[in-house]
Amino acid sequence: MENENENFSDLNKSMKTRLIVDMLTRIVVHYSFWFTEVRHQMGMEKALEVFEKATEKSFSIGLKRFADVLGFELEDGLPKVLMDMKEENIDALMAAVAKNWLVNDGVWFQAVEFDNGMNDAKRCNDSCWAQFSPYEAFAIKKFLKLNDGCGLAGLKKALNFRMYSIINKQSIIDEGPESFIFQMNDCRVQSARKRKKLDDYPCKSAGLVEYAYFARGIDKRIETECIGCPPDIHPEDWFCAWRFKLSNQSNE
Repeated sequence: MENENENFSDLNKSMKTRLIVDMLTRIVVHYSFWFTEVRHQMGMEKALEVFEKATEKSFSIGLKRFADVLGFELEDGLPKVLMDMKEENIDALMAAVAKNWLVNDGVWFQAVEFDNGMNDAKRCNDSCWAQFSPYEAFAIKKFLKLNDGCGLAGLKKALNFRMYSIINKQSIIDEGPESFIFQMNDCRVQSARKRKKLDDYPCKSAGLVEYAYFARGIDKRIETECIGCPPDIHPEDWFCAWRFKLSNQSNE
């Protein structure tokens, strides 16, 4: 039987809408493959450099094209509809984006876990964090205009701009000029498990990668020590805690 839809022009409006969503997904995947391959061929530092140049140009071209087709205005290169939103609405949108990011992380984890088991899921998860944490540090440094030698003061600022910071509750305890403790007081994932009377998710293996790589991404001199992280026993007022110290090595 011949396919009724020979090409995209034969699709009805509903199918065309589905195709647009599919095409946008393909862009995201293609973009990630480009970054992954440049990182593989040239290393993370060069990949981030290329990423910055490509993203600045791609973002500008894409937004202009969508603005022309969808009929929204741009202001300073950003959608004016977002700039005109009420403060509480833009805050709600940021929270929605952060929650979707976390949900996507969990969906990927479960997709691997249900087919291949917990060990493979944790292995993939830890490797993913080894790639995402340096990128998130790079993105935040660029956003906040932090220099490479920003030290612990820079890391404190950066921790408040992670995706987690929008949806979790966290705190910082100063120990002196050369170290501070970061606590995750309310973790969205762990709190949900607690409400369901489940044990903590054992996230220490991922956390050791996530926090160390993020801190080094902010300033190469920063060292990370785990004070406690599930499956470790922890007090009621935090789920995980990390000490960040500034080493004496040069930041070159």
